[in-house]
Amino acid sequence: MKKIAIIGAKGFIGTFMQSCFRDEGFEVLPLDREDTGKSAEEIAEVLEGTDIVINLAGAPIIHRWSEAYKEILYNSRILTTRKVVEAMRQMKKRPELFISTSAIGIYATDGPMSESSYTYGDNFLSKICKDWEAEAQQADDFTRVVIFRFGVVLGKGGGALAKMLPAFRLGIAGTIGDGSEPFSWVHIDDLLRAYLFVFNDETQQGTFNLCAPNPVTNRELTKTLGKILHRPTVIPLPKFVLRILFSEGATVLTEGQRVIPERLLENGFTFHYPTIEEALREVLDAPK
Repeated sequence: MKKIAIIGAKGFIGTFMQSCFRDEGFEVLPLDREDTGKSAEEIAEVLEGTDIVINLAGAPIIHRWSEAYKEILYNSRILTTRKVVEAMRQMKKRPELFISTSAIGIYATDGPMSESSYTYGDNFLSKICKDWEAEAQQADDFTRVVIFRFGVVLGKGGGALAKMLPAFRLGIAGTIGDGSEPFSWVHIDDLLRAYLFVFNDETQQGTFNLCAPNPVTNRELTKTLGKILHRPTVIPLPKFVLRILFSEGATVLTEGQRVIPERLLENGFTFHYPTIEEALREVLDAPK
């Protein structure tokens, strides 16, 4: 039985991972901020005996970005990843696989973007992602490294969708601005299957876009949610309101990326939820 350490295991995605990987027969070691607050030497001791280390650490992105919070966003990803890599380097028996997290926010807002054809963004979120990935890649000299760039993750009981649903159910939701912003997403089940995919195929390494093959616009997302919930979606949300609420952090909601999971598709991975309607109907328990 292989042992998996999940750093950031108490979050929305980490909670799903714990359940999924235990069901698949893995031993799971969940770690949280208290654990990553220790020294690299202490973390190495905690990680001894693990075969796979998964790094999900990072403060929530959807938040008002004061200068102090931007520092928290940056340090919770870059400094934590740096310490984890150093801890793995010090282990007596190093893990066979390190999977770190990034985000499609690394890309510019035009598109489509793939791993082989892209333009990086020129903003704070893109800088976080680039520096985050660079720290994770430092483990490449002693273990296999995979970096998943997440789209918006859709699943039951949490994540971005949970924040959106109350307004939709009240019938007071609508598009953000004119609704043309791209929205790249992935169903939580496909995300978990992508992890299992790279667990089981030792040839898989490097950076992967982890999002469904059919990105949509904010307008398409909004109309699909309204259709499934049988609610109107006629009240647009002006972008300036989000800027008042989240300051610079509003860019996460008002600027999207159109991203294609080229490498996963080329390597034979299949998505169980390739369209937004299929994904939302499953999450919302709304059969056709």
